[in-house]
Amino acid sequence: MNHTTVVEFVLLGLTNSRHLEIILFLFLVMAYFLILLGNITVISITLVNHFLQTPMYYFLRNFALLETTFTSMFIPSTLYSLLTERKMISLPGCFLQMLLFFHLGTCPFFHVAAMSLDRYVAICRPLHYTTIMNNRCCLQLVLACWAVSFVLMFPPTIMIVQLPFCGPNVMNHFYCDTSLLLQLSCTDTGFIEGLMLTVLIIIIPGTLIVTAVSYGCIMITILHIPSSTGSNEETNCMWPVWFIGFFLTDFSNYQQLQPTSPRCFMQIA
Repeated sequence: MNHTTVVEFVLLGLTNSRHLEIILFLFLVMAYFLILLGNITVISITLVNHFLQTPMYYFLRNFALLETTFTSMFIPSTLYSLLTERKMISLPGCFLQMLLFFHLGTCPFFHVAAMSLDRYVAICRPLHYTTIMNNRCCLQLVLACWAVSFVLMFPPTIMIVQLPFCGPNVMNHFYCDTSLLLQLSCTDTGFIEGLMLTVLIIIIPGTLIVTAVSYGCIMITILHIPSSTGSNEETNCMWPVWFIGFFLTDFSNYQQLQPTSPRCFMQIA
């Protein structure tokens, strides 16, 4: 049977209506501006303010940088597509977008775990905090977050890159979604789907266990501190808890990484 090798994919986007595309364009421009403004503000303040030169704000600054990078990977290309109505993406561009999505999408889980470890040492081991959480240790933790997420997600990405694509090249999405990409391959992808699921099982529950255990120990320690001192420690600890809770509310969005059935991908009318 003759096949045509796919050299680019067609991304249908969010809607076929030009009026809705204009509304979405304006909404995304405003949202992207606010994201950049907020993260740049966090990065700038934590760099300039001498009182914020602590490990806690160091991790927060890196998390803001990570969020800026992640959103910049999708929103500008989506804005360009909405503005010019160009729905095409090359095969290498699609693979690069997928690799960055995997890498930058898993990094936040490791960053949150590192932040919880920092708070654990600060609350439960306060006398050793400055010794343990020094500049070198913080840098190593951040680099480890980036490196481990890349190492774990690189093998399935390489396997997807080597898949043959010789059938339809239309994706009902606004970026190169992995699930749809696997469905467009003209070979069996069961092993890759199983590998991706295994990696996600290692990453997500593993980092969440570290975070839960760390804050569990923190809460136990706070309960054993006299009320006058414990209130100060609780205040120092609560904002990372709220931050992590807010981060976990977006966990359902990250389930795009796991291969799902075609029924899960619906286009907005």
